[in-house]
Amino acid sequence: MENTKSKDNLKENSTDGHLSVSYKNYITPNGHTRLMDEFLWLMNKERPEVTAIVSWAAGNGDRSENGDYIYGKKRLREIDKRIRFLTKQLDTAVIVDPTTPREDITQIFFGATVTFSYQKGRKKTISIVGIDEIDTNKGYISWISPMAQALTKAKQGDTVNLHTPRGFKKIKILKVTYKSIQIEPFRVTAKQ
Repeated sequence: MENTKSKDNLKENSTDGHLSVSYKNYITPNGHTRLMDEFLWLMNKERPEVTAIVSWAAGNGDRSENGDYIYGKKRLREIDKRIRFLTKQLDTAVIVDPTTPREDITQIFFGATVTFSYQKGRKKTISIVGIDEIDTNKGYISWISPMAQALTKAKQGDTVNLHTPRGFKKIKILKVTYKSIQIEPFRVTAKQ
């Protein structure tokens, strides 16, 4: 992946005064809602239930052969790891609403839905979203992906070069729109 750091993406490390890399976590309002719903479910429902099971299992005696205790402790570690991840993502989130009016609606930035042509007129439509919102089946690509980086700041009607493992591809930008991007809401699955 191409390294595209800018001064806006660097911040000073307070402990030693050196610069460290930290990317802004751009996210759509729907993506932020999804992360927040998962965080609240883990904190208010899943973690308390698993903690109660572990507590009950610990009271049953020998923990070394107690499946409920062993599985519960493992599940608590997984939950806590996910909570730490979600906390970091939510703390660094910069919510960008694609429907906010812009000066130039033909220029591509975060939240744009772009239709382009490539390879003998084949058309494709993608939406540029946050790293936690990627869904290739819907054409949602991360704003830090090589494709999004090639398209960013280009305008409707421009032709851009995309560097691929097979060389450069020419991409003709046909249409740029800014509309609400629908992100799947958080749902509890059997695996969770």
